[in-house]
Amino acid sequence: MKLYIAKRLLLLLPLLTGITLITFLLTKALPGDPVYGLVGERSSPEIIEKIRKEMGADKGIIRQYAGYVSLLAGGELGRSYYTNRKVSEDILDKFPNTLRLAIGAMILSVPAGIALGLLSALRKDSVTDRLISGVTISFLSVPVFWSGLILMLIASLWLRLVPPSGTGDIRYMILPCVTLALPSLATVARVTRAGVLGVYRMPYVRTARAKGLTKARITALHITRNALIPVITIIGLDFAGYLNGAVLTETIFGWDGIGRFTMEGIMKRDYPVIMGCIITGTTVFVLVNIIMDIAYHVVDPRVRLHAKDR
Repeated sequence: MKLYIAKRLLLLLPLLTGITLITFLLTKALPGDPVYGLVGERSSPEIIEKIRKEMGADKGIIRQYAGYVSLLAGGELGRSYYTNRKVSEDILDKFPNTLRLAIGAMILSVPAGIALGLLSALRKDSVTDRLISGVTISFLSVPVFWSGLILMLIASLWLRLVPPSGTGDIRYMILPCVTLALPSLATVARVTRAGVLGVYRMPYVRTARAKGLTKARITALHITRNALIPVITIIGLDFAGYLNGAVLTETIFGWDGIGRFTMEGIMKRDYPVIMGCIITGTTVFVLVNIIMDIAYHVVDPRVRLHAKDR
């Protein structure tokens, strides 16, 4: 397992190199010019040319990319065109806010999703199963921006229970966390249901019933645990997506996180911010996938056996 993790970490370097190159070329292809955003279109050509030199935009695309790679090699992500702050410092300031939302959404969605999926599977084709399926499909079908606005309208403007937007204590986290949690809850519930139904027909479950084990013990030890592998995958992918910044949710609720920071960078053509956020997101995604692989080994002994065979 240690060797596997080491190999995955080594593969991170060529992956980041490829992502960096593609992102750099795409950002340069974006319409608009950050220089005009800084000084205005009516500024004199001398001022515009001076700003271009300070930003390095007067150089060729290859020299610009080489300069950025050398910057990354020194452990820096560059400076924002608009604030002149280090992008790495801004990301470190905003990442904890996004992490709070991600953890909050997972706390709301994972236990509830697994419980609903398990209940739906154990009562297959019943009224309860159909009701849970209808609710989860609704959660998956509703766009995040629409559900967020509806929650804001009801909980903040009508009932005045929580603040509508902003970054702060747990009261400010409730609406964005619920908004993020709804589609994740639905996905976890449906994947759990499918996994449980698939495991329920396995021979070892019939053997456990033949031994006289109680239904609760069979469900806990033989069904739920073996059905968790696809659920872990969904949880990991959702969590990685949240850590990369839930752009719409953070923008709607004015939450000062990575997603909103990325959106502001795109709107302003702030290339160092865009590059820094994407590189950070790629790294986070790979690390979360490694953690998921470790979780597979813990949950399913067959994965450990397969790893030894290799």
